[in-house]
Amino acid sequence: MLVQLRQYKHEEVQFDDNRTTGESQTEDTVNPDAEGYFGKDMADLDVETWDTVEYEGDPIQRRSLTLDGVTAVSVPQDPIDEGDPALPGRTVQVRMEGGIESLEQAAIVEVQDENPQGSTAE
Repeated sequence: MLVQLRQYKHEEVQFDDNRTTGESQTEDTVNPDAEGYFGKDMADLDVETWDTVEYEGDPIQRRSLTLDGVTAVSVPQDPIDEGDPALPGRTVQVRMEGGIESLEQAAIVEVQDENPQGSTAE
């Protein structure tokens, strides 16, 4: 299966002498233009990209994850880690050949079965 998720975390604040505690970072500071900053396009870099979005009036960070080769997806009713109630999402468990991975503060966007049972390729 192909699984697309969104994962959330608190904004990682980078303090400098011109900022005060509680002052929100601007989008340009958190996500500068990649080509101007790194000298190459983001598609050419192998990095995790977190975008700053607003949630209930506060800036948080969000990333999109696409996982291929997933055999099962579950959302435990009683997760081991309660997570952060100030963030959207909850613990999502994804089973793949290598084992089970837990993604905290995640929300399922879409799950596609690329080869559903009962369908035949002709």
